[in-house]
Amino acid sequence: MSDDGQANADDRRQRGLAMMKDVYGWDIPHVEGAFVESTVDHLFADVWTEGTMTIKERRLMLIGMAVAGGMEDVASLQLDAAVRLGELDAEDLRSIVVFVAHYAGWPRGAKLNTEVEKIIAKMDDA
Repeated sequence: MSDDGQANADDRRQRGLAMMKDVYGWDIPHVEGAFVESTVDHLFADVWTEGTMTIKERRLMLIGMAVAGGMEDVASLQLDAAVRLGELDAEDLRSIVVFVAHYAGWPRGAKLNTEVEKIIAKMDDA
């Protein structure tokens, strides 16, 4: 790879890592591999930074898609990060559950509600 190509790759990596920190609120550990490279260098360096939407707006879309797709772990990770970063509070979380349940289905809404109440309990303990 040329020096310019390496500089561009390094810049993308740093952009991706910075966005991941903005999204999740912590430094991502150094991990190698094609999947991680694609996640950092493309998903976070390009997709999460493209356009005019805020992190919160992107996160809300992701939460809705994750719940609709049955990916409770992804939804829970995003909700937890949003709370820790001050984007959402307990009232917001409960409103998301009611809204999403109507579009993703009651069983998925019920699973989301369980996760939301766990997050709120952690908030109350803090």
